[in-house]
Amino acid sequence: MHRNEPSPARHGGAQGDRTIGERREASSAAKRSPDARAEPSIRPRAPRLAFDGVRRHWLAGSRAATQVANGVNLLFPAGERFFIRSVRHYLDRVSPELAADVKGFFGQEGRHAQAHERLFDTLRAQGFDIDSLLERYEHIAYDYIEKAAPPPLRLAVTVALEHFTAILAEDALSADVLAHADPEIRRLLEWHAVEELEHKAVAFDVLKEVAPSYALRVLGMVVATMTLGGFWIWATRALLEQDGSSFAEARRELEALRELAAREGETRVMDPVGRRVFLRGIREYLRPGFHPMDRDHSALIAATLARLEEEGVVVGAQSADVPS
Repeated sequence: MHRNEPSPARHGGAQGDRTIGERREASSAAKRSPDARAEPSIRPRAPRLAFDGVRRHWLAGSRAATQVANGVNLLFPAGERFFIRSVRHYLDRVSPELAADVKGFFGQEGRHAQAHERLFDTLRAQGFDIDSLLERYEHIAYDYIEKAAPPPLRLAVTVALEHFTAILAEDALSADVLAHADPEIRRLLEWHAVEELEHKAVAFDVLKEVAPSYALRVLGMVVATMTLGGFWIWATRALLEQDGSSFAEARRELEALRELAAREGETRVMDPVGRRVFLRGIREYLRPGFHPMDRDHSALIAATLARLEEEGVVVGAQSADVPS
């Protein structure tokens, strides 16, 4: 089986054979059923996490792997608030059923931003000057690029970035990417990944209702790829320099980790991000009939939530506030 094809036993492969219309009809039927749960399908959770003991090189004991992960983590809080703003612009134009999911999306993304900002305090305590990085990133991305883009393009960029995030989430939960991470950051990222997979189709469905243009969707992917890739590389390079390394040294260190992972049979753990996330994401997204629900992650979500509940990380549902 190709590495990007989900196993039917693990991911529920029958879901991928349905058309979008069949998926919507099945979802509506489930909600009309007298046995359907009264609780919303997208529920924000408040995780119990403590980052005080997180070591400096928390991923595989590797400076390079840690700073690659830290680089994208720095982008999350402001990025998720951008997602909220982009989708909220169209809240009064979507169907009532979708609006309920949108509000759950707001609650989840708002809590993700808050949790990652708590981790920022740990990075500061470890001596990293992240505030100057965040200031430059947010100025360029949101004071300039966001304001220059019209609302439909901002929504299309959000949709494409949500697809990349869903791929990162799937890998985190199914490819043992976090097997060598600090336990508390593993819990943070697993909780985050579960909720990303739960709401992975919300922004896409809003775009389908308010601006169903394939050309707009493709343009959003172009902008998303350039901005995510560019800011991720920039943040990683800056963190490596603060950690006494360089991009060239990091590439050599990551290659050595890939060779070690291959010898131990962990072939997907250290796959290059460009191939594992960006190339796969673009290939899937450009298919005209693409929908995020083509890949059914329900079994993966349920299994991860059960473990996080057993570990005391998440407890029950929380109210879905709409963060700013």
